[in-house]
Amino acid sequence: MSESAIIQIENLVRNFKLGTQLIKVLKSISFTVNKNEYVALMGPSGSGKSTLMNILGCLDTPTSGKYVLNQNDVSKLSDSELAEIRNKEIGFIFQTFNLLPRSTALDNVALPLVYAGLSKEDRIKRATEVLEQVGLGDRMTHKPNELSGGQRQRVAVARALVNRPSIILADEPTGNLDSKTSYEIMALFDEIHKNGNTIILVTHEEDIAQHAHRIIRLKDGNIESDELNKNITSFATH
Repeated sequence: MSESAIIQIENLVRNFKLGTQLIKVLKSISFTVNKNEYVALMGPSGSGKSTLMNILGCLDTPTSGKYVLNQNDVSKLSDSELAEIRNKEIGFIFQTFNLLPRSTALDNVALPLVYAGLSKEDRIKRATEVLEQVGLGDRMTHKPNELSGGQRQRVAVARALVNRPSIILADEPTGNLDSKTSYEIMALFDEIHKNGNTIILVTHEEDIAQHAHRIIRLKDGNIESDELNKNITSFATH
């Protein structure tokens, strides 16, 4: 595995049993993602992108094939080992934000650090740092219902960054946002990428995918195309 590769997928297969039927969702796919790449995974409903996302996020294991994440072969790990890798290596950003409603922005962001075993003082310091980084320094004591959709997604982005993960995995991160707010969140992603983070963005929206520097398109469980994006949308120029 090359030094710069953060993800290596080889001949990945994922089948599901439905009664007596075998549903082949991913059919032997292979690709590599290098450090600080910004990749969009695209595909229509039923293309296998959600299944692939779950495997990349260590929420599921493949039927066969290999998945190496930051030098760890995670395709054969137990559930508890996967949970540990998830917390350490992956920052998740979901369409529905997944914030704890009764906790402040600061507590929501600090939560992954509890599992990582950091002291309270260190947790508060690091969570404050990332909230300031995403432009929410003045909203730390607010609860999710006191924040707009865009602000909630910023809290979710800060929570994804707090552990300094190897990869940021964003699943339809603008799915619940209006156009203006979507652009603001994508501008934030541009910043995160410039800071050296590896981003994998799962989306079915073409204009959102155009922010990525490389686009992998899935169809019927296969990779249909894997190309560098020649027309990157960047908000640096807006």
